[in-house]
Amino acid sequence: MESPPHATASADEMPSIWKEQHAQDAPPGFVPPMGPGEVTAVESLLGYEFRDKALVEEALTHGSFYYPYRPGVTYERLEYLGDAVLTCVVSREVFLTYGQLQPGPLTRLRAANVDKEKLARVAVVHGLHHFLRHKAPNLDGQITDFIEELSMYPIHSNGLLDPPKVLCDVVESLIGAIYCDSNFNQEIVWQVFQKLADPLISLETLGKHPVSELFEFCQKTRRGVKIVKDEWDKNLTVEVLIDGEMVGRATYAQKKEIAQNRAAKAALDKLKETLGQFQTEPMSAEVSEQFNKIDLTGS
Repeated sequence: MESPPHATASADEMPSIWKEQHAQDAPPGFVPPMGPGEVTAVESLLGYEFRDKALVEEALTHGSFYYPYRPGVTYERLEYLGDAVLTCVVSREVFLTYGQLQPGPLTRLRAANVDKEKLARVAVVHGLHHFLRHKAPNLDGQITDFIEELSMYPIHSNGLLDPPKVLCDVVESLIGAIYCDSNFNQEIVWQVFQKLADPLISLETLGKHPVSELFEFCQKTRRGVKIVKDEWDKNLTVEVLIDGEMVGRATYAQKKEIAQNRAAKAALDKLKETLGQFQTEPMSAEVSEQFNKIDLTGS
């Protein structure tokens, strides 16, 4: 992964003249504006030149950037808009690309290309996170951890990574800003996003969620599976039982969902090592019904 250009973003990296102005001369609630050079750098990364430069600053301003004062304008409205337009343009793309594909696979393809992990990858691959204006104390470390883990999953982890949501948010907000600035032109939005998200996840590279793959494996090999997550609140651990025997376990403090997915992956790896690889068959109606009852959110 190439190292993208750095820009002044977080509170600790603000130029000293900005800090002094904020601390001494500026009225309460003042935050330094983005410099013209920063705006130009973001435009270069996006491949889009804004008519309204203020939209760039808005799209990159997190609520924490105003601390300790009352938050001013943040990226949230643009994020809302970008989320909606991305869903629309990517839905159109997969619909036109796969003319015979049924709604189920189309939905999975769309989701894989606009979910939190995919958009977080877009942010860090292009260095957009360096321009994020924030004062969240632990965010930079979380982003660094996420970047380090990406090398293990070149395309998508399918639920095994926990990207900071703000990375996804900033891509959506920038897309929303482009949508506004282009007079709500979806074609321009698609042209920008297609380049940013290249390569898009295709039907050939679309992975499987580890929980669904585990259930398919157990259907194929006629084994019973149970995911035990009742104790996560106490010990942050989720276990996978196969025919009553513990086969996979994972611990993750931040989210039960991630612990569940990693436990399922650990169980799959052990089962495949023991039983060998298999050719996945379509789920039976009974197993499909059981899978649909599984809480993939970890709640």
